[in-house]
Parts: sequence; C-alpha cells; structure tokens
Amino acid sequence: MMLVLRRVLLPLGLILGTATALPGADWAERMFDAKKHDFGRVPFGAKAEHRFVVTNVNAFDVEIARTRVSCECTKPEVSQNVLHPGEQATILAGLNTKKYNGRKGATIVVTFNRPSYVEVQLHVTSFIDKKVEVSPGSVELGSVKQGTEVRKEVTVSYAGNPDWRILKVTSGNPHLSGEAVETERTGDRVVYRLRARLAPTAPGGRVNEHLVLVTNDRQSAEVPVQVQGQVRSEITVSPTALLMGAAAPGKRLTKVFVLRGQRPFRILSVTCDAPGYEFTGAESGEAKSLFLIRATFTAGNRPGKVVGTIRVETDLGPSACELPVQALVSP
Repeated sequence: MMLVLRRVLLPLGLILGTATALPGADWAERMFDAKKHDFGRVPFGAKAEHRFVVTNVNAFDVEIARTRVSCECTKPEVSQNVLHPGEQATILAGLNTKKYNGRKGATIVVTFNRPSYVEVQLHVTSFIDKKVEVSPGSVELGSVKQGTEVRKEVTVSYAGNPDWRILKVTSGNPHLSGEAVETERTGDRVVYRLRARLAPTAPGGRVNEHLVLVTNDRQSAEVPVQVQGQVRSEITVSPTALLMGAAAPGKRLTKVFVLRGQRPFRILSVTCDAPGYEFTGAESGEAKSLFLIRATFTAGNRPGKVVGTIRVETDLGPSACELPVQALVSP
C-alpha cells in the first residue's frame, strides 16, 4: 500500500512544482543595461548624478521594493516602483560632494519583491577632489523657450598649486559651449568664471550634459561640470517616451500620444525608424493646436526589445518633434 501511495504522490509533486515555478534567476539582472558607473574626478561641492536605466524586458510585472546603499556618500532614488512589461524606470545615484572627499565607492542594492525576491547590486566609484570647488554646484539653465540663447555662469576655484590653469573648455553637445575667464590668482588660490552658452539651435527637451574643464594638472586633467535645464519647444509631446508594453508575435499594441502647439500647426508626416509601427490621427491635414496620434505596433517574430524614435514633421519649421518608443516582443 505504501509503495502505491509513493508512486501516486511523485507525479503530483512534479505537477505542483511545475505549476508554481518562478521565472529564471536572471530575470532581474537582464533589466539593467549597466550596473557600474565611474564618475571620475568630481569637484568638491559639484552636483554629480548618474541614472541607471531599468527596463522591464519580461512578460510579467515587476516591483522594486526598496534600495539600500553601503556608503552615505551616495543617495539612490527610484523613479517608479512597479513596472509593467515594456515600461522603464531610473535609479538615480547622487554623490554627496559637499560632505565627502577623496576616493569613494558605494554599492546600491536594489531589492525586488515581485514576482519573487531578488537583489541586484549596482556599483559607483568616484574621486571627490577637494582642491577644486564649483559654486553653485552646477550650471542651471532653467526653463527656456526653444530658439533662445542662454548664458549662465558659475565660479570655479582651486587651492594648492599657484600655477594651476584651465586650458580649454570642451563639450560633447554641439549646442553647448563654454569659456573660462580667470578672475583671481592670489598665493595658492586661483579663481575662474565658467561661462556656459546654450545656442538657439538647441532642440526641445531636457538638457543634462557636462562641460569639461581641461587643466594643466596631471592628476586632475579633466574636471566635469554638470549643466541642466529644459528647452521648451513650440510643440510639446506627451508623454516624453512611449512605452508600448509587451505582445506575442503577430499581436498588436496601441498607445496614444499628444502633440500640443503654442499656435495652430499642420502635421506633414509621422514616421518611426523601428519596424512594425502605424500611425493615425493626422490624415486630415487640418491646422490645429492639439493632435491625438494613435500608434499601433504589430509584434514581429523575433523576441526582444524593439526600440526606436518617432519623428513628427510639421509646418512650423525644419526641426522635427521626436519621441522615443519601445515595445517588447515576448516569446
């Protein structure tokens, strides 16, 4: 009798185990494009932030329960806790450069509690250089209308080497430039005014860039200074990114985005550089201040993320409105 009972329970246990099986152990790891960041040398008092991007590439909802950090020199902030398939969030790592100095490292532990308990570790490193100080901590451009030139200044001071100099200022953004003008050189103290300029050709959207001060200090040859702001375009797009969600091959996903203009405009074309997209809502050619555009994505046969950019051409000028878009083709 006992032997028969064991033979019956064995398949039952297998069935129950299969029915309650959780996703593979790497489901959380796969959502991070990068898990390490080196800030390099950062001036004392400067604003220094990095955003780790988390994208739910799974076919199920996930939830970030909390974060903890190994060093108070870094403060993490989560932009969104619950992510549906295809949705994206950021984990902001901000350095406390006003309290700490020298070489610093921190581990940010991100804890997920859905669909199962998993922890992912993020690592940041930096060298906070107390010899160089930026005041205020970043160049804040504010909110400016597109087509407007913006000029802002911050103070860069150095203590330690009376021969310290800023040789040039570089930028990876063609619309952002800067120059450093020496204002003081007394004993071992050197002071510059860093003048930042955002050109009127800058496209609409968020500005989060760096001006790099190239110096004659071999140990700290490059000093990054953060530049932040918002350029208000004549046409605003909402949301700022279109996250379609997840669909099996051959299935369709539909989302709506809004175009709002400061004056009536016509839409000339709506295109996307990613495959599978169709758009409706701009066929009439009528000039309006508000458009609701329906985006439909048809999932292809290859599983994975489908990332692209939607471009909307209008009659208000050569600059197109751009909207990042992302969908997930589930197995």
